[in-house]
Amino acid sequence: MPKLKPAPKQPKKEQEYKLSPSSLNLMQECERCFWLKLVKKISRPDTAFPSLPAGMDKILKQHFDKFAGRGELPPEIREYGLGNGYKLFNDKAKLDIWRNALKGIQYKDKTSGILLRGAVDNLLEKGKKLIVLDYKTRGYPLKEDTHEHYQLQMDVYNFLLRKNGYQTEDYSYLLFYYPREVAESGEVLFDTKLIKMPTSAERAGKIFERAMGIVNMPTSPKPSNECKFCSYVSKRAVKSESGE
Repeated sequence: MPKLKPAPKQPKKEQEYKLSPSSLNLMQECERCFWLKLVKKISRPDTAFPSLPAGMDKILKQHFDKFAGRGELPPEIREYGLGNGYKLFNDKAKLDIWRNALKGIQYKDKTSGILLRGAVDNLLEKGKKLIVLDYKTRGYPLKEDTHEHYQLQMDVYNFLLRKNGYQTEDYSYLLFYYPREVAESGEVLFDTKLIKMPTSAERAGKIFERAMGIVNMPTSPKPSNECKFCSYVSKRAVKSESGE
């Protein structure tokens, strides 16, 4: 009986790395945690995430889509004087893809094959240029630096749009919603604040380049001195070695 030949070995599939604004933020916090998550699939412990922001995000998109269908801007945008020359992005099919967290706006680096993607809330059009419009909900009025926490996210969105052939302004808008009071009818009333935020696609490109370099490192980089997760792991390792 003839011997069966072993099946030929399949070529090892190259690992696909997918980056996002949140993973780049993780890199800014701690390069070691970023490398472990992307390369070794070891993530920081999960924490409970409230469902209210996701619910607010859904109904705000529906709210804006109603106005977009009529070719109008909602009042919380008009009150800041953005009526003239501005309109909501009118390609609903494309916007649905760009809003999808599993798809979003994408760009793949040709050399490394690393993918960067981000899901926007909405876009404004001004002439031939696009402007990112992102909704944020929070429990309290804004602090002076609240908007600065979203700088990288807005930079990345502009970088992705430009890499896909779109022109963008060098700024984005953050529209914050926060509760003011509960009316006698039981309705929760919100205040809004629109923040115009300068953005830099070039800055996002440099951060993306840095992230690709870290992902391709053969061993993990050093942890950040401020990383509480890495600090905890190190302390536990020391105590385990000492028998505690």
